[in-house]
Amino acid sequence: MRSPAASFLPTTRREFLRLSSRGIGLLAFGHFAPDFLVQSVRAGTPQPEKDRRILVLVQLAGGNDGLNTVVPFADDAYYRLRPNLGLPAASVLKLDDHQGLHPACADLHRLFGEGRLSVIQNVGYPNPNRSHFRSTEIWEAASDSDASLDTGWIGRYLDNTCQGSPDADALAAAIDPAAVHISDELPGSFLAHQDHATFGLSASQRRGSRNQDLKLLEQLTAHEMHDDHGNGGFLRQVTLDALVTERRVEALINRYRAEAKYPGGPFAQSLQNVAALISANLSTRVYFVSLGGFDTHNAQANQHERLLRTLSEGLAAFQADLTARKLDDQVLTMTFSEFGRRPNENQSGGTDHGTAAPLFMLGSGLNGGLSGSAPSLNLAANEDLTYSTDFRQIYGTILQDWLSAPAPEILGGDFGTLPLIARPRPA
Repeated sequence: MRSPAASFLPTTRREFLRLSSRGIGLLAFGHFAPDFLVQSVRAGTPQPEKDRRILVLVQLAGGNDGLNTVVPFADDAYYRLRPNLGLPAASVLKLDDHQGLHPACADLHRLFGEGRLSVIQNVGYPNPNRSHFRSTEIWEAASDSDASLDTGWIGRYLDNTCQGSPDADALAAAIDPAAVHISDELPGSFLAHQDHATFGLSASQRRGSRNQDLKLLEQLTAHEMHDDHGNGGFLRQVTLDALVTERRVEALINRYRAEAKYPGGPFAQSLQNVAALISANLSTRVYFVSLGGFDTHNAQANQHERLLRTLSEGLAAFQADLTARKLDDQVLTMTFSEFGRRPNENQSGGTDHGTAAPLFMLGSGLNGGLSGSAPSLNLAANEDLTYSTDFRQIYGTILQDWLSAPAPEILGGDFGTLPLIARPRPA
């Protein structure tokens, strides 16, 4: 009979990789050689640099209403389309003479005034899809709307940049993940052709259940695994490395003392955990967190206000924390959502699935301000916005000017760049 600990472990590599994305915090990687500690340093993971650049992705899951986030208060058509949901011009936090932020975004408005927030208007893609699943897939893969890819844009970035040999000085250390997600599922944007060390923490998982998982993994190390499928050695060694990294990350997060006051709630806690790992000088280049609830078909006003306040206060605390630690010029944060909402309100006090919407970028290395053109609202009921900025142009800007990566090769085409980064990396 297998021990309880061994029974907990998956019996195939595929099952192990599936479980590793569910918030247990396990590393998923391949090309694993026998010697546990020596070979646990991931070949090709970028080594820590004093000025390394980091990307933090913030998903607004459900489809954020762009017109009540960046409000066209000077456009009479906005109030014609939204007689009840339209925000009074006097309440809007002005970005210029025509547009402003939702009043719940006071902290983001302050960052805008300081030049540390870029607002890219009317972002979308050709032939938009209004399915949550499919449109999210398009954003994660950076694909055309009629194409399906089995990799994500971050996964292809890792495929193109995480190659080579480990640094000898790192052999005594536990592995640094190439990418970290704090979400209940592995983001599709992390999918890659090669195996990369990725690390997952569940934003909703209780600490007690997390410790129970760790105890089971620890018990496993004292038992021999049955090699019924020829994968026992692989699984045992990967699990050992997962345990080392899990304990290391847990210790870093537990002893972290933030330099800013974060609001309560899982979203802000996720950002604080990201700040803890960045402050620990891991070689990790990409982090992912998620804030859900933006599918506002009914009674939108109060829910959207609450979500935007959560977003604004959480991101502002994160930026203040990084600034206090003099890490703010190394970190670029970008929000994204699978689509915006319809310009007109519906009969349930909400908005239905739409197309284009604005997104935010935060950091001290940005050219802050408004970018792109505002959407045209000369529309009939149930007509959609026509995008003016392809989201892959923003990805290309991040890849080329922030991460010094070959954007056309990763994105499968040259979508150009925008002048968003104040100090692009030299070619």
